Amino acid sequence: MTRVVFLLVPQLHLLDLAGPAQVFSTAADLGHGYTIGYVAEREDVPTAQDVTLRAATEWPELTADDLVFVPGWRSRGFRENGGLSEATLERLVAHHAAGGTVASVCAGADALGRAGLLDGRRCTTHHDLQDELARRHPRARVVRDVLYVIDGRVVTSAGIASGIDLSLHLLAARHGPAVAARVARSMVVHARRNGDEQQASAMLRHRAHIVDAVHHAQDLIDARFTDRLGLTELAAACGLSERTLTRRFTAATGLTPLRYQQELRVERAEHLMAQGSTSEAAARAVGFQDARMLRRLRGRPELRPAAEPVSW
Repeated sequence: MTRVVFLLVPQLHLLDLAGPAQVFSTAADLGHGYTIGYVAEREDVPTAQDVTLRAATEWPELTADDLVFVPGWRSRGFRENGGLSEATLERLVAHHAAGGTVASVCAGADALGRAGLLDGRRCTTHHDLQDELARRHPRARVVRDVLYVIDGRVVTSAGIASGIDLSLHLLAARHGPAVAARVARSMVVHARRNGDEQQASAMLRHRAHIVDAVHHAQDLIDARFTDRLGLTELAAACGLSERTLTRRFTAATGLTPLRYQQELRVERAEHLMAQGSTSEAAARAVGFQDARMLRRLRGRPELRPAAEPVSW
């Protein structure tokens, strides 16, 4: 069981909080072990959208598997620093020092900076706040115009809705892209995962459409991409003819069902090899008889994976 704890700051933006909370709540609903908690320095927390939230004032016991999230708040730059005490900032430092992950959305990056967690690290924040973050924390390496940055279990994201992208990426890093894709689809969001690099998994890159039959076919392929999955079987499961499924699938994703499955296999094989597997072992693990087909497919630019995922 992994605990995700949100540190609530007065005048926080609701979407900074609600987006990531919904991602992990949905993952929990789908059977992945997450519990969500909310802490603050005061029990009642006013928000920028004039809704008052209620939070615990006692921190739970945290482990290295747990994640602490700091949503952003409304301020004129960072002059209003959220009112976090030194004791609270020390909590963030202690969690990170114990092996835990600390994340922020938007202005929440300033809290990590005040805690010293951005020193010598790459980070980001809302585009309107990037210059000030760099001035306030000169030892931080502010990366501009990206959705999120991960550096040494310190995770920062840009403004407002980017917290959803970041949370989907963290899910994909821990559970695989199929889980992140399922959560994204459940939330009816465009499944983006690109942070400081193009980290969009194949399972997410080709989901930007609204053709339900194709989504169903992709769900089946995602779950069984290492198996032999014939077009006849796939079409029957979707209630379509082979020709109709192929036409709709290609129109929606730009790939045939077979090419989509191959892309998933190549991407997974690349990940296994990055973790130390031989090409032969990786090829067999993803369903190829040997490494020859894997080598051939890796030579096709359209089947190259976008980037190696970053672990959480």
